[in-house]
Amino acid sequence: MIPIIEIVRLQEAHASTKGTFGALKVNKELFSFTLEPPDNENETNISSIPAQQYIAKRWFRSSKGYWTYKVDEVPGRSSILFHPGNYVGDTAGCILLGFGKSSSGVTSSKLAFDEFMQTLNDAPEFHLTITESF
Repeated sequence: MIPIIEIVRLQEAHASTKGTFGALKVNKELFSFTLEPPDNENETNISSIPAQQYIAKRWFRSSKGYWTYKVDEVPGRSSILFHPGNYVGDTAGCILLGFGKSSSGVTSSKLAFDEFMQTLNDAPEFHLTITESF
């Protein structure tokens, strides 16, 4: 069974938050918060990705030495990863996970990322749907 992952964006970036926060669901169950950069018209490294459906594939991040998932076929972009980090400056245009949220970022990110990878249990890919509720 291919896992179904959904990110529901809850709060668009503004001056006080500087990031786009969301809730991540794994097979319809709430799992964690997400943090992405603000919507900068899909510009590489500094923008959230367009809200739509994607396939994410298991990928080895050789520069950091760990497995993650890379979001495929983002229009005009490449190397959009799920990875640990706490603040917008850590995203490089990617998706950060965290079990907690503050106005400046997500918390317990390494733990959330590790549990996310364990939950997916080496699945080769998953369906990713990104929607906005603001």
